[in-house]
Amino acid sequence: MDAMAITSIFVLSVFVGFEVVSKVSSTLHTPLMSGANAIHGVILVGAIIVADHSENNLELGLSLAAIVLATINMVGGFVVTDRMLEMFKPKKDASAAAKKEDEAAKGGQK
Repeated sequence: MDAMAITSIFVLSVFVGFEVVSKVSSTLHTPLMSGANAIHGVILVGAIIVADHSENNLELGLSLAAIVLATINMVGGFVVTDRMLEMFKPKKDASAAAKKEDEAAKGGQK
């Protein structure tokens, strides 16, 4: 394939990906992130295998960079998923906590 065909496929895939992701409801983002984290784990294993089969310093350096970037991507995905799951937990009643603090402060003044 020539460069123009590859570039047009890439541009079209960017538009299709954007449209697909923008149509996903917010309740489905957490399962999608979990699936993406699993894919990133596979990418990390692949980068480790490539590093094992490297034959010169350039290949080793590039594969080690791929390992570092895949690890950062995977850990970041888990952090984002954890923050998204925190949104679904019930929040503590802030007014009840403030009331307890007021009672404790009044009790300490007497």
